[in-house]
Parts: sequence; structure tokens; C-alpha cells
Amino acid sequence: MTAGRENWVDDEAGPLVRPYAMTRGRTKPANRDLDMITLVVAAKDEIDPVALDADYVTILELCHRPLSVAEISAHMDVPIVVVKVLVSDLMERGEVIARTPARNVKAPDLNLLQAVLDGVRRL
Repeated sequence: MTAGRENWVDDEAGPLVRPYAMTRGRTKPANRDLDMITLVVAAKDEIDPVALDADYVTILELCHRPLSVAEISAHMDVPIVVVKVLVSDLMERGEVIARTPARNVKAPDLNLLQAVLDGVRRL
């Protein structure tokens, strides 16, 4: 757990601040392209903890190496939608770079599909 967060978590009760408070009531990120597998990396080596809220600092500390939105969510123990909103804020400030991994999708072999279809028809 990072400094500053231990005051907001009770071991028995869990988080004492609701996730919507972390995002100031926002439930949708400004950048709609973020998804669970989007990789996030800090754009700068230096973090200014005075200029940023603790949750933003936590994300930047985690993202010295690329992490997915889902991994950030797991490390911070907050819902993915909260991480999406916070990462989107950091993107607007130029603090992080986010990229969705390329999905190499090959078209299936038509001969293979025809063979499967023929096999199913014979059943």
C-alpha cells in the first residue's frame, strides 16, 4: 500500500472512500478507447506528488513499466472503471501514454471451415 492510502483503508471494513469519490463522481473516462488490456506507461521519470492526488501518484509509480488497466486495477484494489477515469485524466495531463496492444487476427482458412462444416453435416 502506498503512503497516504493507509488512512483510507480499514483492514476489516475495506476502503473507507467510495470509488466514485476517487473520480469525483465521474463514471466514464474522457478517453473512450481505454479497455482492460490497454497498456499504460508513465511518460516521465519524475513524479510531482504535490501537484497530483495520491491515486494519480500511485498509478504513475506502478507504471514505470507498462501495465494493463486490469493490472493497475488489481494492484490498487479498485474497480476497472475507476482506473479508466484516472488514467484518462493522466493522459490529458501528458503524464502517461496508453496503447491498446495490436490484435493480430488472421482470417480463418476457408478450406478448414468448409471441412468442419462438412463434418458437422455428416453427423
